[in-house]
Amino acid sequence: MSGSESGGGARPSLAYGKETPVETAIWRLRSRGCWADAAALLAPRAHEPAAALERAALLIERCLYTEQGWAEAEEALRAAEAVASSDEERGAAACERGYLAYASTLLGVRDRADEARMALGRAAALIAPSEPGRPLLDYRRGLMAQNLGDSPQAARAAYRRAHAGATAQGDSLLLSSTWRHLAGLALREGELAEARHGFAESLRIREELGYLVGTAPALTALAETETEPEAGRLRAEAGRLFRLLGGVPTWLAAQLTPRTAM
Repeated sequence: MSGSESGGGARPSLAYGKETPVETAIWRLRSRGCWADAAALLAPRAHEPAAALERAALLIERCLYTEQGWAEAEEALRAAEAVASSDEERGAAACERGYLAYASTLLGVRDRADEARMALGRAAALIAPSEPGRPLLDYRRGLMAQNLGDSPQAARAAYRRAHAGATAQGDSLLLSSTWRHLAGLALREGELAEARHGFAESLRIREELGYLVGTAPALTALAETETEPEAGRLRAEAGRLFRLLGGVPTWLAAQLTPRTAM
């Protein structure tokens, strides 16, 4: 399923566990699909805009991967919106608002496409092109264009902006997502070699980061560009990780079950 990862955050060096022990613990929990536990570590600092936003982002990502926890994510997001004081903080909260509404629409929970467009538009008005949160916003606008707007050209342009921004900022996790979605568009157009390269880069980055919950989708995507027996090996590894994580992401089951049952 396209568009099912969160692309890092405004402070990727912290998100990937390179600073404090608490941030390291949060990243490790997040990467293994323990979003609620990771969010709980931020609860004591929920009055701080950055911590409140990160907590909301974790719970929104849980919704995308498990299709559960919507009310808790909404509550955390409202708390983050309430403590945001600067344009950048308000813009970041609006970006998360748009992403939550997008996820709800994409997964068929409730059609919130108009809310998603309005929130991401508000985020674009508040987050300047040079600010750290802009690449993530561009990426999410690309998801909207591709999956809810059926506009691959607009999606590609947004993904490329996000890709360039993620590269400049060293946001490896977001870069893994832009590689994957650009590759998906290439595959759709029959550009097999370009797609294979992009999917391979996405997988490489996620394996290096130890981002387990995002590795199975990356393996499955790369398998679409390979022939047997390599395609089967990649799907088998994806299935192993999927089972190890307790069936997360839930939407991957439809892609794995028909093949693993053969």
